[in-house]
Amino acid sequence: MAEKYSRATLTRNFLKTITRIKNPDEMLADAGKGGLEKTLGVWDLIILGVGAIIGSGIFAIVGIAAAGGDSSLGAGPALMVSMVIAAIACIFSALCYSEFATMIPVAGGAYTYTFATLGEFAAWMVGWVLMLEYAIGFIAVACAWSNHLVQFLSGFERFLPAWLANPPVWLVNDPFSAAKIVSANPDIFVPKLFGVPICINLPAILIVLLITAILVKGTKDSAKMAGIMVFVKLAVIALFVIAGAFYVRPENWTPFAPNGVEGIFAGAFIIFFAYIGFDALATAAEECKNPQKDLPVGIIGSLIVTTIVYVLVALILTGMQDTSSAVPAGFLKAPMAYCMMTIAHQNWAAGLISIGSLAGLTSVLLVLEMAATRILYAMSRDHFISKRFQKIHPKFKTPALLTWTVGLLAVVGILTLNLDVAAELCNYGTFTSFIIVCVAVLILRKTDPDRPRPFKVPFSPVVPSLGIITCGGLMVYKSMQPSSSALLFPVWLGVGAMIYLLYGFVKNRLNENKIHNEKVHNKRQELLK
Repeated sequence: MAEKYSRATLTRNFLKTITRIKNPDEMLADAGKGGLEKTLGVWDLIILGVGAIIGSGIFAIVGIAAAGGDSSLGAGPALMVSMVIAAIACIFSALCYSEFATMIPVAGGAYTYTFATLGEFAAWMVGWVLMLEYAIGFIAVACAWSNHLVQFLSGFERFLPAWLANPPVWLVNDPFSAAKIVSANPDIFVPKLFGVPICINLPAILIVLLITAILVKGTKDSAKMAGIMVFVKLAVIALFVIAGAFYVRPENWTPFAPNGVEGIFAGAFIIFFAYIGFDALATAAEECKNPQKDLPVGIIGSLIVTTIVYVLVALILTGMQDTSSAVPAGFLKAPMAYCMMTIAHQNWAAGLISIGSLAGLTSVLLVLEMAATRILYAMSRDHFISKRFQKIHPKFKTPALLTWTVGLLAVVGILTLNLDVAAELCNYGTFTSFIIVCVAVLILRKTDPDRPRPFKVPFSPVVPSLGIITCGGLMVYKSMQPSSSALLFPVWLGVGAMIYLLYGFVKNRLNENKIHNEKVHNKRQELLK
């Protein structure tokens, strides 16, 4: 029988309460009570994984990783080595995710695994941190999608109306980005209401609403759309690799590592973020037909596919453009399109690459919003947020209300957030969740060694420990860089802790009181009979 709490506030058993774990068997039982529909197979998972990983990173960030940026050294042609190092760093965490996903195949990902090992408070905090990675990341990618669309349309200025080929700044930017543009060019018109500038990133809002509507229709349909997007962007990347191979100059590959080992590891740090997304597959474990078999293949398979793609792109990219010295700004912003347009003089190919970048970002949006929704769904099941969000659409078998809530909150974020800072905070959320999952594997191996593990992390505890070291090292490295996000992340954690104490803790205690009272009532009814 549940322990009764006379009032929903701090008690002398507070520490015991907030560290209380949720048994995996209880999680599986909850998931079996009319949960999400199982529609995903192994190929769906690989498509979703590749769709989540191959996005703006391959179309933009590889240029900075190869040639260096304002505050980092470039790897040069050794970027191929940097990519393999980053993939290995991800593999450690991916193996840990695979063990948990097959052992506890329910919605929630790292949040669920934390609840099973570190307890209620840690689970809440991980769920709070994951909102950085997925929800805010979703907003940032939507705005990046808008930027790519505007850039793509500008290439058709001879054929499109001026308002569409070059839309007003205030219609395609958030307030912070618009302010930067206006400060550089004060003549740009921005409407004001009561002296406050009115800026609406309309393309970002429209793509968010479209993605939300697709996700409401069903995870299988979302996977189909992601499959189309993945096919388009892989076809575009294949076009770049094949066409670009004819313009490779082998002398551009020497020196192979112009900035030595430091440049290689700086490139690995930058390119690491181009691999983020495979962990989103774990949040969809409850919707897999055969999670014990398919999830490890989906997670590891998507990492292998993307690593091969990344290495091929790096090989051609650094062969076409000399990255051992200063490079043009266009190469840093859109390296693949720049090489095809400026070096190969194939404008048609550059246009197709722009289409591929839009497809890549669209698939990333699908997976990020799905992951954010599934984590909140799991938190609703655990009574951290309203149980109304557990309601499944009778026709589509998806959490429709929760999905629309996430979509509409994303629209609010697009209108109000400083996305430069938000995007950096996402990185800290990712590192934290990776570290927690590696720690959780070690804990559950000790506390519940006999639990069936369809997939086991090989060479434990070495592999989980390496995951902790690599992700922790990258997190420390990032925090040493001059950035406001290093200060804001602890603030985010502090806000999350306060919300738990004032809301999450109270709500769970009220629920326990309700369960206790129901059991007492049922016991009395049995005695009366």
